[in-house]
Amino acid sequence: MNCEVIDNAKTPGLADEVVASIRQVYDPEIPINVYDLGLIYKIHVDKDDRAFVTMTLTTPNCPVADSLPSQVESVVMLTEGVTDARVELTFEPPFTIDMMSDEAKLELGFM
Repeated sequence: MNCEVIDNAKTPGLADEVVASIRQVYDPEIPINVYDLGLIYKIHVDKDDRAFVTMTLTTPNCPVADSLPSQVESVVMLTEGVTDARVELTFEPPFTIDMMSDEAKLELGFM
């Protein structure tokens, strides 16, 4: 898994809390949370405790393209200490199973 986490927060451990919040969001078609699935590319928590998340989807034509990023943004915004949250959707680089955590690969039978 290649998620880049940048923690410049004034609240200690806030980036870890953001990761924990994102792990509560599951892809509706795959029983794996979006973080371990490898859909989260970058999490940046700045000095004002604002969280910026860059994520992708399994495919550009994903049926939850409208709702999944907003779900991620909502749970991040609800994370205690986060003052603002923004999610940016990207398809570069394209999602591959190599982006999944080992646990996710094992769960889905890829290992």
